[in-house]
Amino acid sequence: MQHDDQKELQEASLLGRLLSLEVALLLMGVASLVYGLLNGISSNIFFGLVIIPGVFLLHKVKKKDWKAHWAELEEAKKREEERNGDGT
Repeated sequence: MQHDDQKELQEASLLGRLLSLEVALLLMGVASLVYGLLNGISSNIFFGLVIIPGVFLLHKVKKKDWKAHWAELEEAKKREEERNGDGT
């Protein structure tokens, strides 16, 4: 049981770091966009407009249950192998 507690603690710590990384990326995108708008620098505006939606996309992808996704893929692969093995 001790191992499971440590794993949960590591996952929570990783989640905290990723959340902080998301906030830092969002702030960078907003800063780049504002700086570009104030100074008329199109490259900063472009990168701000790319970074900001990218952060929300990252958040959406991160929320996906990847363990269930990989388990589904493994199950589908096993079914396919069984089907191909029975047919030959």
